Amino acid sequence: MEKQQELEWEAAQNTEINVDLVSAAKRQLKFLEAVDRNRWLYDSPGLDRAIYRYNAYWLPMLAKHSESPLFEAPLVVPLDCEWIWHSHRLNPVRYKKDCEEFYGRILDNKNVISSVEGTSRKQTEDAWKRLFPGEPFELDLELQQENISGQGVVAENFTKYDLIAAAQRQAPFFYQVSQCHMNDTRYIIGAVARYKGFLHLIKRNKEKGIKSFSVPTYDIDLIWHTHQLHPVSYCEDLLKIMGKILEHDDTDSDRTKGQKLDVGFTGTTKTFEDLYGHRYWRAGAMYKGNAPSPVRLTPYLGTVTKKVASLNESPIVALPATKVFEVMLEFVSVRNLPEGHNGSLCVSFSKSQPDMIFNAKRTLKILSESGEKQVACFQCEPTGNLLFELMSSPSVSPLIKKVKNIGTTFISLEDFLSPDSNLTVEKWLDLVPSSHITESKPIGLRVAISVTIPTPAPHKLHMVRSRPFSKSSCLFPLPVRAQFSKNWARIEDEEGNMVLNLHMRDQHKSKGKKESRKKVVVGIMDSGKACTLAEGAESKWSMVNSPWSLKLPNTNNDDGHLFEMTGPHTVRLFLGGRLDYESRRCAKHKAEHQHEPHLITAVKFSTEEPYGTTVALLDMKSGTVKVKEDWFVLPSLIVTFILGNILRNEGHCNMALHSEELSNEAHNIAVGKETNQAPLPKELVAANTGVLAGGCGGCGSGCGNGVRTVESGGCGGCGSMTANTGGCGGCGGSGGCGSMMAKDGVSGGCGSGCGGGCGSVMAKDGVSGGCGSGCGGGCGGGCGSMMAKNGVSGGCGGGCGGCGGGCGSVMGNSGVSTGGSKNMEKSGGCGGCGAGGCVGMSDGGLNQEIVVA
Repeated sequence: MEKQQELEWEAAQNTEINVDLVSAAKRQLKFLEAVDRNRWLYDSPGLDRAIYRYNAYWLPMLAKHSESPLFEAPLVVPLDCEWIWHSHRLNPVRYKKDCEEFYGRILDNKNVISSVEGTSRKQTEDAWKRLFPGEPFELDLELQQENISGQGVVAENFTKYDLIAAAQRQAPFFYQVSQCHMNDTRYIIGAVARYKGFLHLIKRNKEKGIKSFSVPTYDIDLIWHTHQLHPVSYCEDLLKIMGKILEHDDTDSDRTKGQKLDVGFTGTTKTFEDLYGHRYWRAGAMYKGNAPSPVRLTPYLGTVTKKVASLNESPIVALPATKVFEVMLEFVSVRNLPEGHNGSLCVSFSKSQPDMIFNAKRTLKILSESGEKQVACFQCEPTGNLLFELMSSPSVSPLIKKVKNIGTTFISLEDFLSPDSNLTVEKWLDLVPSSHITESKPIGLRVAISVTIPTPAPHKLHMVRSRPFSKSSCLFPLPVRAQFSKNWARIEDEEGNMVLNLHMRDQHKSKGKKESRKKVVVGIMDSGKACTLAEGAESKWSMVNSPWSLKLPNTNNDDGHLFEMTGPHTVRLFLGGRLDYESRRCAKHKAEHQHEPHLITAVKFSTEEPYGTTVALLDMKSGTVKVKEDWFVLPSLIVTFILGNILRNEGHCNMALHSEELSNEAHNIAVGKETNQAPLPKELVAANTGVLAGGCGGCGSGCGNGVRTVESGGCGGCGSMTANTGGCGGCGGSGGCGSMMAKDGVSGGCGSGCGGGCGSVMAKDGVSGGCGSGCGGGCGGGCGSMMAKNGVSGGCGGGCGGCGGGCGSVMGNSGVSTGGSKNMEKSGGCGGCGAGGCVGMSDGGLNQEIVVA
C-alpha cells in the first residue's frame, strides 16, 4: 500500500505546469497586501468605479497592446483595474468566454506587470493618456461619478459577470494568507507540490467516475489562484492534465458542519490521505476564522513613517530574542504491538526542555486504533525534542485508571530549521520499550508533523507588586500574579527575572515666585541606578530622551481610541482585545462581549499599515504586557504603569478607581475636564471602579451590579466593596470577590468554570459560589460568609462538571457546606477557555478550525 502511495505522489509531482508558481505566488501576495492598504476597493463607490475603468479602459488597452505592443517595455496595470482583473481571472471559464466574445482571444498577462512593481510605469501612463485623454491613470475617487464616459469606450464590451460579488468574495482571502510563512520559499515550494497532488487527485476521481467537490487548504488555494492568474497557461495546462479547464467555485462560504464546504473538505482529506499516505492538513494553511473587526473603517492618513530608533539599544531594557513556530501533530498508526495487548492506546507528547510558550504534556489518540482523527495544533520554540510516550490503559473497566508506558521515542524540532527541510515529516519511529516489555520486533509509531517557519515571539512581561498588600486590600486576592501597587512596579519576564523597577513620584520645581508640580516615572535598575523615563502634566505625558508622548484624544475622536501615542509612528490605544487580540468566541458571545474592559490594545498606524496593526496588549487587571515589536517594549511598560495609576486606587484587588480619591490631575483626565479632551469611556471607568459599578464581567459578560449572564461569565475581579449584592463572573462563570461588607452578598469566584470565590465577608446571610476548576467545570464553592450568621457556601469543584464543597460559615452560626471531594465520578475532560483541547474528528474528516491541543 505504501509503495503504491509513493508511486501516486511521484506521478502527481510529474504534473507539468508552465508557470514559475513560486515567484508568481510571491508577487500575488505583494499585490494583495497593496489592495488591503486600499480597502476602498472592497466596496462602493470605489469598487463600482474600478469595475467601470476595468471594462472601459484596461481591457481595451490590454487588447491593443497584446495585438501590437504600444511600446517595448511591459505594460503596467493600474491598481484598481488590477484588482478587478484579478477577481475576473479567478473564474477562469467565465474569463475565457468573455475575452473570446469581446476580443476574439484570451487576454493574457504576458508582458504585463503589477502596479506594485511597475518599472515602466511612465511609458504606460503616456500611452494611457493618448488613448483616454479624459481619464487619469490612477483612480481619482473625487472625480464626479457622472463623468464616466471616455474616448474610445465601447459600451457593449462590458461583461455581464457580477464583478462586484466576485471582488467581494476575494476580499477576505488575504487575511487567510497574510502571515509571513506564506511568503517563505520553502513553504511555497511545499504548497506547489501539494497543489500538484490536488490536481492529480481530481484527475484520478475523474478517471474513476467519482463526482466530488474538492476543497483546498489555503496554501494549495494560494497556488491555485496563482496558476489561474496566468489564464493562457492555466487553460493549456489543465486541458493537458485532465482534458478540461478546472472551474474555481468560490461562491460557497458556509462552513457549517454537514454543509457542502464541510462535507467536501472531509472527503478531500480522506481521499488525499488514502491516495498518497500524506496528511492533508498543514501547519499555517488551515482556516483562521473570520477576519477580526477593524479598528477603523477609513485609513489613517496622518502618519509619515520615520526610522524608529530602537529604545532597547539602551541598557534600560534588554530582552533576549525568542523564536516561535506553529506545529501540527497527528499520530497516524502503530505497529508490532506486544502480543496479547487488548487495551486502548494513546500517545502523550511534551517538550524535552523548558519552553516558555509550550510547557505542558498533552495526549492524543491514534487514528488507526481509535478510528478518530485527532490533530494537535500549538506553538512552541523551535528547540529541543518532542517526546512521545505510547500509553496503554485496560479496557476491562472505565473506572480502572491504571496506565502503562509501552515505549518512548522523540523527534528533533531543530531539524526543521535546516535549509533542506521541507517543514513536514511523516514517518515511522521505533520506540524504546519500557522495561516490562520484550519484543523481537521494535514497536513502531507513525508520526506526522508539520511546522511553519520560525518568527519572533512576542515579549511577555509582568508588573508585580513591589510591596505587601495594604490593610485596605481584599482579604482574598485573585489567584493570579500580584497586581502592581500604586506607585511602584517590579517588571519581570516570564521566568521571573527582574527587568526593571518603575516608580512614580511628584516633582516640584520653583521658577521665581511660581511653583510647578508634575509627576515623573523613574526607572530603577537592579544595580540601583535610576533615571527619569517620563514626565507628565495634566493630560499629557512625554517620555524622556525618546520621541514618544501620550495624551488623551481630542473630542473629535474618529475611531473611539482611549489614548494616543505620537512619535515615529502613531500608536492608538483601544479598549478591549482588538485585531489580532480580538476574542475568538462564537458569534453570539462575541457580540455580547465585544469589549473586555480590563484589556487595552495598542495599534500602530503607518504608511504601510493605514488600517493599523497590533503592537501590544495591556492587561490592566493582571499587569501583564504582551509586546510584539522590540521598539515598543519600554514605551508599553511606561504607558501601562501610567494608565494603571490613573485607573486604580491602591489596595483594590482589581485596580479599582475611586474618583474622589484621584489626584486633581488624574481626576481631570478621567472626567475629561480639559475642554479639548474627551472623557474616558464609561466602560473603562466602570470596569475598574468599585464605586461606579458592582463588578466587572472581564472576558465574559459576568455580573456587574449583581446581574448575571447565564451563557458565559467573565474573568472578574472584586465587585462592589461596600454594596448590596455586588459580584462578578469569570471565564465560563467564575468571578472574584463579591460584596465585601454587605448584606445578602452574592458573588462568583476565582476559578475557571462555574465556580466562585469570596462571597459576602463580614456579612449576614452571605451566599457565595466557590473556586470551580476546569472549563465548563465545577459548580464549586469557596469561602462563604466569613464571620457571618447563617452563611451558606458551596465548595471547591474539581475537574469539569464536578461539584464540590469548601468553607461554610467560619466563626458563624448554622453554616452549611458540602464536601470538596464528592460527586467527582462524572467529571469529564475539558479544553481551554474559549478554544482548547484536542479536537476530535471522526471518520477521517478534519474541521479546518483546528483548536489548540
